[in-house]
Order: sequence, then structure tokens, then C-alpha cells
Amino acid sequence: MTMALPASWQPVLAGETDKPYFAELSRFVAEERARGEVFPPEDEVFAALEATPFDRVKVLILGQDPYHDNGQAHGMCFSVRPGTKVPPSLRNIFKELRDDLGLPVPDNGYLMPWAEQGVLLLNAVLTVRAHEANSHKNQGWEKFTDAVIRAVSERPDPAVFVLWGNYARKKAPLIDTTRHAVIEGAHPSPLSAKKFFGSQPFSQINEALKSQGHDPVDWRIPDLGPAA
Repeated sequence: MTMALPASWQPVLAGETDKPYFAELSRFVAEERARGEVFPPEDEVFAALEATPFDRVKVLILGQDPYHDNGQAHGMCFSVRPGTKVPPSLRNIFKELRDDLGLPVPDNGYLMPWAEQGVLLLNAVLTVRAHEANSHKNQGWEKFTDAVIRAVSERPDPAVFVLWGNYARKKAPLIDTTRHAVIEGAHPSPLSAKKFFGSQPFSQINEALKSQGHDPVDWRIPDLGPAA
């Protein structure tokens, strides 16, 4: 992987990229790309870190691995680019957002407005083989993204960590819960959506942010019109 870490994250993550596991991970991903299609494109692997600088993170939402169908993954968990059909998990997130805060369901799944407000949309695994979910798990990405979680946890400024589903909830020990808020719940996947619906995570996040002295997130995603 030739893409450099975004500047704001280099001081806290440069030690990770110098470790042997990261060199092995880089070789693995390069070999996978040489053999076939890998998502997201190489220049978007660190897109979540690029969109939300280290010192501006106030919410961290943890996903598992990137979408694995064509045109979906662009480096931010749950998000898809304008013009891409909204995947089922994100549709359920929008339904809960409507029921929780009364916000309209948008016509697109581009979550950049959240990222720009300090919501880090981090997957635990940052690449995937086309059409094969979880195909890049246990290759080293988890060590790297655990370091991202720890780095945010170790900052003096408090944040809100959102752990949806059993996979994400296993990351709770990485977080200093004496200083940070942790909001856990069911995953928005269709497989567990019945438990996700009604959990009101967005109002919980905003209440936690206010108690930390931060501005709440404006969770509205603007409609982009017929071309979206």
C-alpha cells in the first residue's frame, strides 16, 4: 500500500505502520489486488481517517469490513457514494434515525456530512476481496484499527464510541470508559434489525456529546435529487 496516512493521524499511528505486521499486511493486500478486484480502491483505504482528522473525532462508529459489491465501498463504514443504491444496513440506520429524531430518510447513502462533523466511520478491516465478505479478516487490519480506537481513547478530549453488534462490542476493552461514553446495541443488519429498531442511538449519542461539552451532531443527510 503506497497511500500515506493522513497528516493528522501520522503522529499517533506512524508506530503501527513501522511494525512487521503492517509490512505483511501491505504485502497481502498488494498480492490480492494483483490477483483480482479489491475494495475500496487503494486511494480510499484511509478515507475515514482523511475525512475526520484525529483532533476532531467526537464520535467513533465501528463497522466490520467494507461493502464487497461493485461501486459500494469508499473507505467509510456504512457509507456509499452518491448514485449507489443504499445497502440494507444503512437503510435500517436511516429508518431508526427517522424514528429516533424525526429526520427524513434521504435519497442517498453518502455519510460525508457526518464525517465532517467529527464522526469517524471506521471499519475494523479496511479492505475486502470483491464479492467475498470478511475475506481480508485476520490479516492485520484489526491490529491497526485497534490502534486507532486506542489512540482516540487515550486523548484527553472525551468522545462517544458506538459499538453495534457482537463483533464491535468486543472492542469495548480498548476504551477508557471512565472518560468516554460507549453506546452499545444490536447491529443494523437485517439479521438483527428487530433489536436495533427502537434503540435510539442517535439521541443517546447527542446527549452524551452535550454532557461532554461538545456540540451535538446534525444527523441529517441532504437529498441530492433525481441524479443521486
